[in-house]
Amino acid sequence: MSFKLPDLPYAFDALEPHIDARTMEIHHDKHHAGYTNNLNNAIAGGPLEGKSIEEILADVSNHSAAVRNNGGGYYNHSLFWTILSPNGGGEPTGALAEAINKYIGTFAEFKDEFSRAAATQFGSGWAWLLVDKAGHLAVTNTPNQDNPLMDVTNVKGTPILGLDVWEHAYYLNYQNRRPDYITAFFNVINWKEVARRYDAAMK
Repeated sequence: MSFKLPDLPYAFDALEPHIDARTMEIHHDKHHAGYTNNLNNAIAGGPLEGKSIEEILADVSNHSAAVRNNGGGYYNHSLFWTILSPNGGGEPTGALAEAINKYIGTFAEFKDEFSRAAATQFGSGWAWLLVDKAGHLAVTNTPNQDNPLMDVTNVKGTPILGLDVWEHAYYLNYQNRRPDYITAFFNVINWKEVARRYDAAMK
C-alpha cells in the first residue's frame, strides 16, 4: 500500500494575505507531492511497504536517508495543512490552553518561545509544539524534514503543531523575512485541530 498525497482542506488562496496562493500551490502540488512519490519509491517492494508512517518514523535511524527525508516530508506536510485554516488565529481554549499555561507559560510566552524556535532554526527545518511521553507540552525545532516522532531527534513526542520554515514555504511572499512569516502564521493556526491532536495524544 502506497502513501497518497492528501488534498488541501481549503483553496490555494484561502490563507491570503498571510500565505499566498502561489506558494500554497507550489508547496502542496510540487514539494509535498515530491516527498510522497519519493517515499513510495523508497519503500516499494521492501519491508516498510504497508507500514504506517508513524511506524516508519519511529525507527527511522535504521532506514535509508531517502526514507528519513521523504518520510519526514510526507508526515510533516500532511500535519501542516490541517493546522492551518482561513478561520484560524486567536488563542487556544480548554484543556490545550490549560496545558500551555502549565508547561510553557502564558499564551504570549508560548508565542515567543515558538517563534524563537522557528526563527533560530538554522537553514531549513521546522518548529514544533509536542506532547512528550509524560504528557507534558514542549517546544522544539528540527532540521530538514526531521520531526519529534523520529528516534534521531533530541526532543521526542507527538507533534500537535508544526511550522515549516523551509524557504519554499514563504520565500515568494516574504523573501528573507522569516520573522514576518512566523508572525503571519499565528493568524491562520487552526487551534481546534491542534486541540484535537492534543486530546488524541493524551489518550
